[in-house]
Amino acid sequence: MVHFIIDAVDHLPEELFLFNHRGTGDSQYPPRMMLSLLIYSYATGRFSSRKIEEATYSDIIVRYICGGDLHPDHDTICTFRRKNFELFEKAFVEVLLCAQETGKIKKVGTVSVDGTKINANASKHSAVSYKRAGEQIERFSKEIEELTDKAKKIDKVPLDDGLEIPDEIVRREDRIAEFLNPLDNF
Repeated sequence: MVHFIIDAVDHLPEELFLFNHRGTGDSQYPPRMMLSLLIYSYATGRFSSRKIEEATYSDIIVRYICGGDLHPDHDTICTFRRKNFELFEKAFVEVLLCAQETGKIKKVGTVSVDGTKINANASKHSAVSYKRAGEQIERFSKEIEELTDKAKKIDKVPLDDGLEIPDEIVRREDRIAEFLNPLDNF
């Protein structure tokens, strides 16, 4: 699946991507890599940008997409998704349609092989009418919109790191007051 996604994204015209033209900071991550990373992550059930960032260190397939040594942080992933949102949705739909047309990616379940040879040229069940294709595109678009909304909601949830800022400020102010007035405690 990963090779299929990378190949499909490689066929997209470069003018569709939004680039950072500020000229400051580190060099930008390759947009095709970022788009492939998002599509693969969403297709495999990773929606949180923090989880995607973690996968760039631990998941061999995600590391392959990122070239092994590139590890975009969660903020970079969110920013890319936000700036290239229309491209992301269109590319995701195109990848799904291409996968369906070519039959390269299918839901994997129990596989049985009996060796039966069947001569066939076409099936009326696999042919898709214009109306049906439009319905599939609309269905894919809605599913991608739902996945994107899910990712946005997950990214808005604050990270529970055990540190409450207001409590920490009060604690530190108390410590400073004790330090400045050591004789008041006696």
